[in-house]
This record gives sequence, C-alpha cells and structure tokens, in this order.
Amino acid sequence: MPAVSKGDGMRGLAVFISDIRNCKSKEAEIKRINKELANIRSKFKGDKALDGYSKKKYVCKLLFIFLLGHDIDFGHMEAVNLLSSNKYTEKQIGYLFISVLVNSNSELIRLINNAIKNDLSSRNPTFMCLALHCIANVGSREMAEAFAGEIPRILVAGDTMDSVKQSAALCLLRLYKTSPDLVLMGEWTSRVVHLLNDQHMGVVTAAISLITCLSQKNPDEFKTCVSLAVSRLSRIVSSASTDLQDYTYYFVPAPWLSCKLLRLLQCYPPPEDGAVKGRLVECLETILNKAQEPPKSKKVQHSNAKNAILFEAISLIIHYDSEPNLLVRACNQLGQFLQHRETNLRYLALESMCTLASSEFSHEAVKTHIETVINALKTERDVSVRQRAADLLYAMCDRSNAKQIVAEMLSYLETADYSIREEMVLKVAILAEKYAVDYSWYVDTILNLIRIAGDYVSEEVWYRVIQIVINRDDVQGYAAKTVFEALQAPACHENMVKVGGYILGEFGNLIAGDPRSSPLVQFNLLHSKFHLCSVPTRALLLSAYIKFINLFPETKSTIQEVLRSDSQIRNSDVELQQRAVEYLKLSSIASTDVLATVLEEMPPFPERESSILAKLKKKKGPGAVSVNELEEGKREGGELNGGGERGGDSSAIASTPSPSADLLGLRTGPPVTAAAPSTGSLLVDVFSEAGVNDDGFLSTQVSKIYNTVLVVFGYFNKKILHIVPLNDLSERELVTINEQTPQGVFVMAPFLKMFRALTCTILLGLGMALLENVDPNPENFVCAGVIQTKAQQVGSLLRLEPNAQAQMYRLTVRSSKDTVSKRLCELLAEQF
Repeated sequence: MPAVSKGDGMRGLAVFISDIRNCKSKEAEIKRINKELANIRSKFKGDKALDGYSKKKYVCKLLFIFLLGHDIDFGHMEAVNLLSSNKYTEKQIGYLFISVLVNSNSELIRLINNAIKNDLSSRNPTFMCLALHCIANVGSREMAEAFAGEIPRILVAGDTMDSVKQSAALCLLRLYKTSPDLVLMGEWTSRVVHLLNDQHMGVVTAAISLITCLSQKNPDEFKTCVSLAVSRLSRIVSSASTDLQDYTYYFVPAPWLSCKLLRLLQCYPPPEDGAVKGRLVECLETILNKAQEPPKSKKVQHSNAKNAILFEAISLIIHYDSEPNLLVRACNQLGQFLQHRETNLRYLALESMCTLASSEFSHEAVKTHIETVINALKTERDVSVRQRAADLLYAMCDRSNAKQIVAEMLSYLETADYSIREEMVLKVAILAEKYAVDYSWYVDTILNLIRIAGDYVSEEVWYRVIQIVINRDDVQGYAAKTVFEALQAPACHENMVKVGGYILGEFGNLIAGDPRSSPLVQFNLLHSKFHLCSVPTRALLLSAYIKFINLFPETKSTIQEVLRSDSQIRNSDVELQQRAVEYLKLSSIASTDVLATVLEEMPPFPERESSILAKLKKKKGPGAVSVNELEEGKREGGELNGGGERGGDSSAIASTPSPSADLLGLRTGPPVTAAAPSTGSLLVDVFSEAGVNDDGFLSTQVSKIYNTVLVVFGYFNKKILHIVPLNDLSERELVTINEQTPQGVFVMAPFLKMFRALTCTILLGLGMALLENVDPNPENFVCAGVIQTKAQQVGSLLRLEPNAQAQMYRLTVRSSKDTVSKRLCELLAEQF
C-alpha cells in the first residue's frame, strides 16, 4: 500500500471531527452537522469544479456523518468520480464511500462496475486490490454477473501478485456465497486446487477458504485437493517454528492454515491411496504427540493455537472413524482436559467425547472416564459444562453401566437447572427403557422420575410407561403394586395420579387379593386425589372408575353414587358431565356381558418407534441423540395417544389436552375421528370438550382447534350421528342417523349458535377467561388473561365484536407488550 504523503492530511476534516467531539449537547451536534451538510451541498452544486482533494475531503465528511447515525442522500456521484482518480488516497475514499453507503440496487451500479473494470484491467496491484475489496463488500448480484468470469482468471494468472491473489480468492468466495449459480469454476477448477501448492502462505490460506466452500457443494469436482492438502499439512506439521517465521504464532507454525486444512479434509472420506492415507495418519499422530509436549510459552495464545489444531485433528479422526489407535489416543488426550482449569477446554473435551462415545473403537475408552464425568456433573459451576457432562453420560451409557448412570442423573435432576430439566427427563426415560433387563426397575425409575421432576415429565414419558406395562404381562402386577404404594404419599404429582389411575383401572385386580389393596381401598385412594386434579386427569379417573365396576362388581354402588352426585352430573365442564352421565347410564342398564365387552382390557399396542426418542431427536445440540440411538431407536410398544386398535376405554387416554398446548404447536397429529360403534352401543367416545344443546344433540369440537371441524353426536334409537365439517353446514342443516335407512330426522341448531360455541372454545384455548356482562352488547366477547413466557408474564385484554349481517368481525387486543398483542391478533385471525 502506498505511503500517505504529508500533504494528504485533511485539515478541514480534522477540524470538523474536533468540533463534533466538543459539542456539549445532542442539539449542538445536530446543528453543527446540518451546517456542514449545507456547506458540502453548496460546494457540490457550485459552478466551480472541485479538485480531487476537495471532493475527497467532503466525501470523507459525509462518511463520518453517516457513521454518526445520520442519513446521507447526496454525494454518491462525487464518490463515483473519485474512482477515476489516479491518486491512491482519492480512489481509496471513493471505494470506501461506495462500500458503505451505496445500495446494491442503486442506479450508479453500472458506473461503479465500469470503474472497477478499468482498475482490474490496469494491472496496478494496489488499484486491483481496492476494486476486489469493493466487489466483496457490496457483493450484489449485478457485480457477480459482471465479474464472476473475470476474477478466477486473475486468481490463477501467473503474473498476478500474491496480494492480489489473496484478495481475488476471498472476493470469489464472497460472490459464491451470495450467488452460487453465477460462479462457475469449470476450466479453472484444477488450477484453483493447485493454489494449495503456492509458495506464498497467504495465498494458500485464502485459497483454502474458497476451496473448502466449493468442496462442500461440489465434492467430486474438487476431490483432487485431498492429496495436496495432506502434502501441505505434512510440511507444516513437520516444520519447526523457525522454518515459517512470518507465519509462526507464539511458537506454533501456521495455526490458522493447519486448522483450515484439517477442516477441508473433513469434507471427504479417508483417502483411498495408501501412501496419502499413511502420510495423513502420520500427521495426526504428530499433532497428538506435540500436544503432549511441554508448552514452549506460558502465554495463553500459545496454548490456544496448539489446542485449536488438536481439536480440529480430533474432529478429523472422529470423522474418519477408521483408525482404532488414533481414536483411543484422542479419547485419552480429551480425558486429560476433563480436569483442566480452563472451562472452555473442559467444555470442548466433553463435547468431542460425546461423539467419540458413538464409535465402536473408542466407546470402551470413553467409559473409563465415567467417574470424572459424574464428578463434573455434580461440581461444575458453568451450566453449559454440566449439560455437556449429562450429554456424555447419556452417550456412554450401555447395559453394563446403565443403572449407575441413570441413578446419577436422577440424583442430579433434583438440583438441575430448570433450563435442562426437560431434556434430562427425556434422556433418563430413554435410557431406562433401552437398557432395562428387569422391567420392574424400569417402572421404579419412571415413577421416581415423576416424583422428582413431575412438572417436566411430558405426556410422552408417562404414555410410554403405560405402553410398556400393557405390552408386558410379567410387569403388570408389579406396576399396579408400585403405583398403589406411590399414590399413598400425602402429596402426589398429577402425572403420578394419571399413571396410577390408568394402571389400577386396567390391572387393579392383580393386587386386589391383599386386604391392604382391596378394590374399595384402591377406589378411595384414587378418589381422594380427584378434587386436586385438572379436568383431563379427572376425565381419566372417571374412566378408571367405570373400569372398576367391571373388575370389581362389589364397588358398583359406591362408584354409581359418586357418578350420580351433583358435582359430576352437573359439572360445569361438559367433558366431565358427559362422561359421568354416560358411565352412570352404562353401568345401570348394561348386562354383565355387555359391560365386560365394552370395558375389556386394553390390547397390546403395535410396535413402533418410541415417542420419547422421537421428541428427543428434535432437540438440538451435541450429544442429544447418539448414532447408536438412531440405529436402535425402535422399541416395543407404540405411542399411547395415537395409532392401533383400542379397547373400550380409549377415552381415558385421549382425554382433552390443554388448548394452550395446541396454540404453542405441541400437538401436530391429525384430528381424531370416531369409529362407528355397533348398533347396540350406548357409550359415545368423546375426545374433547362437549356440550348438550337445546335440541338434544351432543356436540363437540376436536381438540386441535386449528381445524374448524364440528363433530356432532346424537341419540336416537341408540344410534350415533355423522361427523360433519363445519364449513359444510348451512344455517339449518338436516342430519339423518343413517343415509340408507333413516330412522329419524333432527333439525340442527342455527349456525350462529354453533359459531358462538366454537368461538368460546378458541378464546378459552388461549388460556384466557371469558368475562360475562362486561360489554353492553351481549354478542361481543370480552376476555382477560395473563400470557406466561419463559422470561415474564404479560397481562392481556381482548374484545371480539362479530357482525353477523356483514359476516365480519373486529378484534381488539391490548397488552403491556406490543409484540404479544400482535402475535395474539395473528393467532386469532387464523382461526376466524
């Protein structure tokens, strides 16, 4: 770069910057800037032509004003004119102004492109570098179209200076990232690859960044780079720090280039050529050996450079996964970092060992560090390091250490950070299922998991334990006994009540012989938790009660009395009310044989992939799911809330989920449709909130409120009505019981009534409360609620004003956060 002469110092610019810094207030600064802008504008519009120095000075002032945060809407043409100057400083300021202020869609792009072409063809290396920097900084598609064919020629030309080659390689990389379809290497491919043999290390460093990016998209075209990269890496690794003095960083020769070469090799499989592969293995062994040597400097920069190369080499060893000796050595080297005083090194060691644990060659070597990892899980102060330790324990787990690891993870779960508890719960559940030789241990582990972290146990976890218990006869009695004992605790988590209600409802008869767990004792124990539970859990318990009547006829009168109580038959929740009415009627008029048929034991679930594993796969981050887990993920049993034939108590598990969960997108399954029952069936399966309208119909909306489907049931001669899409209903729709042999005709409630019921369901699904008698217009809906996020709680008010005649509505949302109001409006707009 040419030296700046003494006369190039712009005194006017220095005075202006000094004035700005001396301003006492923002108003004074703006006043001074406006004065200067007016002066510059008058100079540019004046009749007298400005010389290059003046243009440069005024353009510099505009650039400084822009960097202060003020808009600049003139001076662009003067900056373009500076590009034609033969003085370096003037051309430099022109390119700088264009790189910062000119939009890629500007009308001046053509003029700028012409100036750049002139500089690229000038063969002046300084001007060529300025032009290439400008292309890379702007990076517009127009520039890619204009120069994508020219820059590779400059890059590989024999007479191009090294500094220009570096700029050309990085400029081409920028254009390839913005417009890959325009940058076609074609005939230049082999010549670009051979830049790895260039004598200038700066050219090699710039070229390898370009080649790595191109190799990721077109590996076959650039596969010849592997042997050249290995050769260059071998020369660097075997050299002393004095051999590459200009590129030695704290006694480490060319650390950045070494890391880039190792990263490039990770784009390809191990070399097929034996000589190249042997040379590469030798390089990797040398890097591992150098990591064991005493440090040549106590400076942190020295250790950082050495460790950067080491970790990149270990990543390459893991990528190849074909050299047992190197894998074990890498594992041992990482094991030394597990107790290093530097937190970052401990984190990186745990992260790399998570990947090593999935290799058959190094899995045993990783297991030798189990005590150190457990200690890190207990004592680390950094939560991210503790999370990596938990990931490593999960990855190194097998049948020989499963009980120890699960026990340690359960112990840590009691004090774990809230941000990682849900993932920890999923991992414990997967490990307990995958490596359970004795399924009684699995049941104990899951129940203990619910006891310790019940709030973080998702539906998939307790669904899965029920799947396992139903599919395995040998554990059903033990599971019934264990949940019975767990429910006797004074305070039980609701998930424990769900598991207990389901298992006792299915298999309570297996422990009924013990006087301490007689049928009546079991029922009283479950019913003592009833008033403390949410609506879905109460619905499940009601289904368990009707199962008790089938299993233990002696409890029939007691349970009927509960079902007959006003708190059930006249419950404000239509789901509980309907279940109570139907179960009471079923238990009263059905014969023993019919009752046994309708309420028979749940059949085994079909085999499919564990829903817990599927949920964990969605989690991001290293160690979330190991390679072995992906291979062995399929276990017996299916998702409890989907697929497969069900017995009469399917409603117990398909009880209404929280509508707010739907709004968060936690449920993505299709809407549940009712199977046509036999002619004499009295029990109507209801999968969500239901209500009885004035015409005697039982109507319900499916739980996924995004699908505006109205499911209509009704009684007439003990038959069930059709399922009718809401969009297909006219204002007064006739629905027959059977299209072929109609036995009766009913008149539907007016459409407006159904719209109001559906609207209430949608609004309640947001977790808000409907406020009655607040709005003077009774047709309007007024809601209030608190939206809970991870960071804070946001109070919200909502009013929906429907206009039936215009078939339109107005929605008003107010909250303490504008973003929350906007998001609520978007969600509700999708519903209506």
